[in-house]
Amino acid sequence: MAEKVLMKGNEAIAEAAIKAGCRHYFGYPITPQTEVAAYMAKRMPKIGGVFLQAESEISAINMVYGVAGTGMRVMTSSSSPGISLKQEGISYIAGADLPALIVNVQRGGPGLGGIQPSQSDYFQATKGGGHGDYRLIVLAPASVQEMADMTVLAFDLAEKYRVPSMLLADGTMGQMMEPVELPEVDYKPTEKDWTVTGTQMKRKHNIVNSLYLLPEELEKTNLERFERYKTIEENEARYESFMMEDAEYCVVAFGIASRVSKNAVIAARNMGIKVGMIRPITLWPFPKKPLAEAAEKVKGFLSVELSMGQMIEDVKLAIECKKPVSLCNRVGGMIPTPEQVLESIKKMAGGER
Repeated sequence: MAEKVLMKGNEAIAEAAIKAGCRHYFGYPITPQTEVAAYMAKRMPKIGGVFLQAESEISAINMVYGVAGTGMRVMTSSSSPGISLKQEGISYIAGADLPALIVNVQRGGPGLGGIQPSQSDYFQATKGGGHGDYRLIVLAPASVQEMADMTVLAFDLAEKYRVPSMLLADGTMGQMMEPVELPEVDYKPTEKDWTVTGTQMKRKHNIVNSLYLLPEELEKTNLERFERYKTIEENEARYESFMMEDAEYCVVAFGIASRVSKNAVIAARNMGIKVGMIRPITLWPFPKKPLAEAAEKVKGFLSVELSMGQMIEDVKLAIECKKPVSLCNRVGGMIPTPEQVLESIKKMAGGER
């Protein structure tokens, strides 16, 4: 068994990315994710990799686009306003069907907001925050260990489906320190038939592009891409089920909110309230099936979020509004306490919404 080391979440992301074969990082400092860039600045030159602090987030994401076109593993990271600046480039990367990793360690908003943790970029991440019809594979870690593990998974899924992936954490997850066992990854770059690395007159000429001037061609490309998205939805939805075997009520939470909620669920159980929790690990594809199954037996759902209520819409869609769904939330950098979540559970069990 590998030795555990004490690391910040941001640092765990960076080291896991290196272990996953990433040798190109382009970014720009912004709180609360700056440690990712700082760690990469220290480590990349020592391993023959490339670290570049771009002049802006817009430049950084277009550098990611360039390296992604060669088939090499590449990443960028930022926090909420910085991710907004990257959206046009992310749309281009998705439109060119390229794998890349984007890390968003969220802070409060809108606008510059604050530097405290938030989950209010959920819509942006899961609905395609840039222009056009596209999706990102979105992973939501709930521990420093998962920050590391899901970084590796994000690279693997992006490469498998030629879809950009996003690690959606929050300021708490990025700054907190926990023991982590860094993953051992046996990654070996493989030849890909779509890369732009020079043909040496041995293969067909490839073009990386997201521009289609013929509407019929663009429609065909979008339809083909959504067939791939359908495959991702069928095979890659991930979640954790906690005390759901006999649950009469279901809490839905991700990231730091799920850690708070788990304590509240245990406290509610000790009071005789049969409640469980479903934690989405992939925010897209959203784990619709376990929620739909839960809707057949529970009396109600409680969505716990660090936003004004964004994931709650996907919960309602997943259960087709068969049962009532209430919201327990804090915003602006505030995190609900286990006591606040417990109070919301008690209200739900008492029939309040």
